[in-house]
Amino acid sequence: MHFEVARPALVCEHENVMASGLAKQYFVIGVGTAIVLMGGFWDSLHGQTVLLKAVNELGFSRSNVTIELSADLLTPFGLQDLTRIHVRDAAGRELLCQAIDMDSDGRADLVVFQSDFGPGEAKQFQVYEGQKWVYQRDQFKAYGRFVRERCDDFAWENDRVAHRMYGKALETWIREPLTSSAVDIWSKRTSKLIINDWYMLDNYHEDFGEGADFYSAGSSRGCGGNGLWSENRLWVSRNFVRSRVIANGPIRVCFELEYEPFDVAGISVAEVKRITLDAGHQLSKFESFYKPYVRPGQTVQLVMGVGLKKVKGEQLELNPQEGWFLKWEPMEKNAGYQGLALVFQPSVYLEKTEDKLNHLVLVRLDGVHGTYWAGYCWDKAGIITNPAAWKQYVSEFAHGLSSPVKVTVVRNQ
Repeated sequence: MHFEVARPALVCEHENVMASGLAKQYFVIGVGTAIVLMGGFWDSLHGQTVLLKAVNELGFSRSNVTIELSADLLTPFGLQDLTRIHVRDAAGRELLCQAIDMDSDGRADLVVFQSDFGPGEAKQFQVYEGQKWVYQRDQFKAYGRFVRERCDDFAWENDRVAHRMYGKALETWIREPLTSSAVDIWSKRTSKLIINDWYMLDNYHEDFGEGADFYSAGSSRGCGGNGLWSENRLWVSRNFVRSRVIANGPIRVCFELEYEPFDVAGISVAEVKRITLDAGHQLSKFESFYKPYVRPGQTVQLVMGVGLKKVKGEQLELNPQEGWFLKWEPMEKNAGYQGLALVFQPSVYLEKTEDKLNHLVLVRLDGVHGTYWAGYCWDKAGIITNPAAWKQYVSEFAHGLSSPVKVTVVRNQ
């Protein structure tokens, strides 16, 4: 089974959801986005350097803020080849850029770069065309791939976290078959990319200094797996059957997983998940696009349930006003403690509930499309080491979604 995801216009492809009061800690500039143009701008800048101003309007520092520039913005200035786009900050330092082809038409239509911001800080960036980017291995901080040799896993990571989800071959694996659309955790305590090395050595349940797979997601939702809520229960898909990589570093990994139709209270529903993770972030963005198979004229209202696996000794906290649910819990094998979190748009929150295996947050869909963020931290990674620090990170992440760094285009001096 295959169906095309009804994707929004490019400017809304990732995070430009300002109209509903939510945007990530990065900002898209393009058609439909408010762009401030100073007098004489188009004549003075056509075919030249584009000067951007970015402002953090929040009262706390924000690291690894991802800024997106669309082809719709850049091409009027003669910047046609996004694989050759370069960015410099006010000090003249060149910043790493990544061009992304979102619609797989062979042409990049998005460029991303990152910067840190202090409280209330404003920055300027110069955008221009130069040599085509040729990356070095040590520049990559985000990566993901389909792992056929391990029963069709799809694994992804950045410099802070790593995850995997399960493909169809695992359902019939002779050793440990598993049917699950859970999100698994790989606990890493190194900034280097580890997916390929861990799969190659095939001994990733032991910690040799970089971390290990301590987490057992099983048939739970794990760290942010979802399903559809109906008749007072969660209906979930089986393992994914197809995958598609959209972006693969060095800054962002983005991919789609396709699921065969599954039963939701007598209605067959297919799903495509799109997952995005940027360098320096603890949380991945999850988007689910559903296709219910209904009779002509029949309508169905879908409710998404997003889960975190229950464990003994956990500490829970929910803040629907800010849009997050988090927990702090002891890990298996005495590996320390970890924090898990779900972040969602406050306006789509319905209620918190649970089933036998999971704590569940129920959220309203935008038609057949749902969005949330999920991720974790590990105390032994040394970045977030206690419940208070985890709560602060999640709260600031949620505030960053509702108040993105404001980016405007200004006159080139």
